[in-house]
This record gives sequence, structure tokens and C-alpha cells, in this order.
Amino acid sequence: MTPEPTKAQVMEALSHVIEPELHRDLVSLNMIHGLQINQGTVGFTVMLTTPACPLRDRIEEEARAAVMAVPGVQSVNVRLDASVPGDRRLLSKMDIGIKNAVAVASGKGGVGKSTIATNLALSLAQTGASVGLLDADIYGPNIPLMMGVQERPRAANGRILPPQGYGVKLMSMGFLVEEGTPIIWRGPMIHSALRQFLSDVEWGALDYMVVDLPPGTGDASLSLAQSLSLTGAVIVTTPQDVALSDVVKGIAMFKHLEVPVLGVVENMSYFICGHCGERTDIFSHGGGQVVAERMGVPFLGEVPIDPVVRAGGDSGQPVVIAEPESPAAVAIRAVAARVAAAISVQNVNNPLPVEFQADPDLRIFN
Repeated sequence: MTPEPTKAQVMEALSHVIEPELHRDLVSLNMIHGLQINQGTVGFTVMLTTPACPLRDRIEEEARAAVMAVPGVQSVNVRLDASVPGDRRLLSKMDIGIKNAVAVASGKGGVGKSTIATNLALSLAQTGASVGLLDADIYGPNIPLMMGVQERPRAANGRILPPQGYGVKLMSMGFLVEEGTPIIWRGPMIHSALRQFLSDVEWGALDYMVVDLPPGTGDASLSLAQSLSLTGAVIVTTPQDVALSDVVKGIAMFKHLEVPVLGVVENMSYFICGHCGERTDIFSHGGGQVVAERMGVPFLGEVPIDPVVRAGGDSGQPVVIAEPESPAAVAIRAVAARVAAAISVQNVNNPLPVEFQADPDLRIFN
């Protein structure tokens, strides 16, 4: 009769399972929790670094296979959970409950930056992460319209309670001024407003805050980098040369501000006819990947141009909500997974001090 497997044997087997994004084994990463063995049945939790992990199925399969190879194991029950590591630079500068702050930026207007920011935030929230969306485009705040939220922020105990849309906490100057009212502010006023949006709003505990920056390389980007220590930036472009030339400037700005560039997204990358299925590269194609490679940053993916994206933004039902199986929604969710993975790699390589580590039992999903 084969003896009962031991915990040491199981952990030894799991020490050979490599987390594919972090390139380290599950045991050294402290990702194995709650190991139990009962009459040949082994159960444990793999604590992922993000609920948006794009390779979670692979990790589960490889962990199960490794443990099944241990003598005496009859069955394996693998549970998946997630505890998002935080950016230690952000917490050291402004510890307001936000673990990671991701700026979505563009070198020029008209490339669909706010659309990507909105759907990126929603995609992360759909995985089970706690997410906030900050509209830092003071002059042209579009997030309330795109999220379909008209509720004004409320005050309680000297704090601002942010409205919510589809489970995402929101803050925008669009909630505070009447529609059509121009905002004519100089740089110091923008800095003050963004600082208040961060420090005076009751964001609660957020795994990710997505920040929709105004286009270009102006005051808002500098203010956020100075106030918040951004975890990283996602640069949005379209394929044509006039947009790509500005991507180089945007990447250079963030590198100058010591903000890691998580990657480039090529929006409006191509069009697929809904009648004949033929693909057309309306604005050329592939430039986003070329400029990402030239600048030495990751390419996060291509998002097709699709009428449902425009309709969703105008109606307050973003495409990942209204048409979740559309090509654009599928592409944006893939971008979100890559962004989350990049943040995990960055934070695991620069771990938080012990006092900032999250409770592994805080977040659970199936």
C-alpha cells in the first residue's frame, strides 16, 4: 500500500511549476496557500498576483499535473485566488488605499484614448479586481458620458464619495460642472484639482486605478507623476504616421518622469465588414508594433475599429459591457490581461515591505 503523501513532497513537486509571467516557481513566490492532505486527496490554493492573470488555466493545469505525479496522490483540488501586489513607490508617496495607478495616455487627440481607458478599467473589474477610474482630462472630461453616470459625488465626513458605474468607482470634473461650461484654468489649478481628486475622494481599497490623461504632454501628466508615482503608463495610438510620431514623444516624456511604460495599444487598427467579413486597414496597420519595438517597450495589442464601440461610448454602455463577445471587446480584455501581468511582474520584482502586504484571504473568486 502506498503511504500517504507528505506536505514536503507536494511542495517539492510544486517547486518545479513555473509561473510563466514571473519566471519563478510557485513555492518561492509564496503562491501556495492552505495545503491540506486527506487520504490521498490534496487540496491547496494558488494565490495569483492578479485576478486578470491571462495564464491562470495553464498554471492550474501544471500545478495539478505536478502534484498528481507524487506517489500516493489520488486526486487534486486546485483553487485559484488572487492578491494583487502593490506598487511600493506609490504607497511611499501617497498611501490612500490605491495599490496601482495606471495612466492611459496618447500623444495626440482623436485616437480613442478615453475609450481604451474606460474599457480597460471595466475589463479589470470584470475579473474581480477592485478598480477606480479617474478622469484627469480636466478640459474635456468624457468619462461620465461614456460610463452613463450622471450622479454627482456626495460628501460624507469631510470626504467625497465617488459615483460608481458597472462596479467601478469614478471621479471626473464632468460631475462637478454644468454641461457645456468651459474650464479655463492654468497649470497650478489643474494640479490642485487632481491632488484633491486623489486625496479627498474616498476611493477605498483599490487594486487598480486607471487614470485617463488628456492628450499630449502637458500639466496633468506632470502633476499625476509628481503626486501619485504612477505604476505605469499605457500609450494609445492609431496606425497612421501622424499619430505614431507623437507616440515617441509620449514615451520619452514618461521615461523622463521615471514612469514605466507598460506598452502601446494600436486602436482603430483595422475594420472587419459586418456583411462580407472582409478586413480593411483604414488607417494603415502595424505602426503601433513598429514604434513599440523601436522605443523598446511592449506592444499590448490591436483593437479594431467597430461601430459598436462608438455606439457604446455615446450611450453610456462601453463595448465590454454592451457587446462582450465583439472583436473589439475581446481585444481590449486581452490588453487588460497583459497590462495586469506587466504590473505583477514589475511589483513582484520590487516587493512591498511586509507591513504593506495584502491579506491573502481578502479577495476570493471562483
